[in-house]
Amino acid sequence: MKSIKKILVALLIIFIGMQFYRPDKNLAAEGHAHNFVTETVPSAPVTSLLEQTCYDCHSNNTVYPWYNNIAPVSYWLKDHIDEGKGHLNFSAWDTYDNKKKDHKLEEVVEMLEAKEMPLKEYTWTHEEARLTESQREAIITWAKKTRTRYQLDQRPE
Repeated sequence: MKSIKKILVALLIIFIGMQFYRPDKNLAAEGHAHNFVTETVPSAPVTSLLEQTCYDCHSNNTVYPWYNNIAPVSYWLKDHIDEGKGHLNFSAWDTYDNKKKDHKLEEVVEMLEAKEMPLKEYTWTHEEARLTESQREAIITWAKKTRTRYQLDQRPE
């Protein structure tokens, strides 16, 4: 019984200590996705959907929930965001070549068609990120249309 108490006290001390060492937040200046929007020209509704459903994990700016201030949740969210940005970062769109842009949009289409994005665990706490079929289709249609421009740029001359 004493060892269980010692373990619980040690875990409590670790938990309290973690609150003082937080990971850096993913916060960018206004207009962080300007190049992406300017180049791909999504309609206003699609732009809004991308902001609501994608940017928190796939851009350099995250709107954090209140519970991000509690470790270990803050570490889990940072890891999740870093992984998402590793797959696709709308804020870094101008660093991708046309072949990569085409591939990223292809992945957007595939993930939306398979209903793998937005992630279920994200939509549990972000109701506004739950896409209807018509919203999902609007993003897919835009992404497919935009892909054709990048595909044309890749053709051999």
